[in-house]
Amino acid sequence: MKLSKTSLVLLAVQLLLVSSIAAKYLYQRHACPRVWTRATLSLGSQPMRGRYLSLPLTVNGCRSTLPSAKQAIFPRNLDGTTRPDGFTVTPVQLVHFPAGLKVENNQLLAIRLQNPRGPSDGVLVEADPGSPCDQMRLADPANFYVAKGSTIPTPLQPNQELWVEVTVPPQGPPRPLQLAIKEGAAWKPLAFQ
Repeated sequence: MKLSKTSLVLLAVQLLLVSSIAAKYLYQRHACPRVWTRATLSLGSQPMRGRYLSLPLTVNGCRSTLPSAKQAIFPRNLDGTTRPDGFTVTPVQLVHFPAGLKVENNQLLAIRLQNPRGPSDGVLVEADPGSPCDQMRLADPANFYVAKGSTIPTPLQPNQELWVEVTVPPQGPPRPLQLAIKEGAAWKPLAFQ
């Protein structure tokens, strides 16, 4: 079988594209900030994508402003003035807004974007009715792919929490790196082979 020059050029272009994406992700894994954040566990399986964990990530939105002040309940002092230690979402409806992500003091923070230029700006953050501002979540879960024979610790025990370490790139959603189960003060990293 003989390969033509066109076939070789096409193969080289495809290899270059794949290599550039892999190099970008590898660079971001080492250069971008990392942080551990809580996640909830949801199993997913699609024939074309394989077996994965769908992880809605928890973010701290206390430094953010909600789209409307009517969507927040602020704690008050005895004299009626508001305290600066966070807020709770009103128990009426789900709140969502576009936000930029940043890492500060080992927390994943969501800062609301006031004037997003388009749907690709930031990520969408959601808050359930009645939830505290430090327990908001990303609307799109992060997918963590798992090898076929690996054991997934489901369901979690009542005293256990699932945590995920993510890389936070300058744009786009966080990328999961590894998982751990927290039980009290003990951390148990999960290794999937």
